[in-house]
Amino acid sequence: MLNASPVIIICVVLYLCVVLGVGLYLTKKKVKSSDDFAVANRSLPTVVLIGTLLATWCGGGAITGSAGLIWGNGPYFGLLIFIGAPIGMFMLYLVSGRVRQATTYTIPELFEIRYGTAARVIATVCIVLGYIGILASQFKAAGHVINLSTGIDFEIAVMLCGLLMLLLAVTGGMFSVAYTDALCAFLFVGSFIIAVPVLSGQIDGGFLGIFKGLPAGRDSFKGSLNVIQALGYIFPIFFLVLGDQNMIQRMGAARDVETARRSGKGLIIGEVLVFSLQIIVASAGIYLLPNLAKPDTVIFPLAVNFMPVLVGGLLMASCMAFIVTTGDSYILTISSNVTYDIWNRFFHRDATDKEKLAFLRISAVGVAVLAYLMGRYFPDILSVQMYAYSMYGASVTSALVCALFAKKVTKMGGVCGILMGGAATVIWEIVLKSPFGIKSAIITVPLSFATIFIVSAITRGRSEVVPVEVLYQGKNR
Repeated sequence: MLNASPVIIICVVLYLCVVLGVGLYLTKKKVKSSDDFAVANRSLPTVVLIGTLLATWCGGGAITGSAGLIWGNGPYFGLLIFIGAPIGMFMLYLVSGRVRQATTYTIPELFEIRYGTAARVIATVCIVLGYIGILASQFKAAGHVINLSTGIDFEIAVMLCGLLMLLLAVTGGMFSVAYTDALCAFLFVGSFIIAVPVLSGQIDGGFLGIFKGLPAGRDSFKGSLNVIQALGYIFPIFFLVLGDQNMIQRMGAARDVETARRSGKGLIIGEVLVFSLQIIVASAGIYLLPNLAKPDTVIFPLAVNFMPVLVGGLLMASCMAFIVTTGDSYILTISSNVTYDIWNRFFHRDATDKEKLAFLRISAVGVAVLAYLMGRYFPDILSVQMYAYSMYGASVTSALVCALFAKKVTKMGGVCGILMGGAATVIWEIVLKSPFGIKSAIITVPLSFATIFIVSAITRGRSEVVPVEVLYQGKNR
């Protein structure tokens, strides 16, 4: 425990009460159908959409796992690992119009059009496995905040935080998730902007001193890693954000296409601001907390021990804000996959809207339980975070890019690419335990692309090639 002031504890608890209250209010006022629940009746304005996109992406993994990497490897390494996100967001912005036209609720639905039913099923399994891993990292990160602030047992804290995320997701769906996301994004940016001058003022040389006199191994872009290991942290993030169903689902919740495009631009700007603030704050810990035992928690002792109590409370509350909003977002999107891509597609095609809404909420409970169990398997937040990013990038993003742009890809090629990416990630990360410290994305993403093109070339003439244009027929919103 960090010997946190009662004021800090009050700030964190007050935040949790506010977002839960907002979620319950929006449930009563807004959620009347499964469309309301899944995509907020496609009514989100630009400001809310930017906030929910930003909060969804910048969650517990950035605040804990990535912050720990920065503390251990330095601020320049932080630039390296974060640069994949805005590049991926820019690419996502360029294809957002095409993706919007091609999907209704989920990416596997698009895969069924281009690659067939088998691809939809396999992609759903890979997405669920990857996203449950990301959700597990949010549970653990939120548990750290509560444990370090209040002294509550870590496992109990994880369960309590998971329950809160579940309540937000199953009550208001996208309405409560999006609006509380926006609130949290602005709280996070504001509190970190205040934190930067407060922390840098306690370091020799002030703000510029953070980047001078760094210890050996923390003064280069690759930190203490070799080039291949460093790239292993960039690739998964880039490929996840490029094909992230969470982002696509939110763009689909915009009022119109122009709102989605404006929000895409705002997201890129917001991400650059947020990761810059995170790098500076985490790097301050190199000087103020040189002997930190748990690097994943670097931001929390900085907030408690090196900042005025109210500012520290706001910083802790904003960290909890980003973690919770990312967690409930993943619960929502995974339950959408289970509902629309499995239950509604194969077991209950004539389900009423009321039945869909009920099953969305039931599946959300199962998703939360599985995420908690997966979190117990991985020893730390960073390991589960990188596994999840790699699973998604290798199995889904490569196939998505080919589905949208590659005209000569066959159904068999698409299916094999998805299978290869998912299986290779499991083997590399779980069976082989990331040999030589190399993250799987370096191997599995190129392997997935290669499989798609090679199998398509071999099977062309024997396996159907569905024209890209079919994706957009009758799909305009």
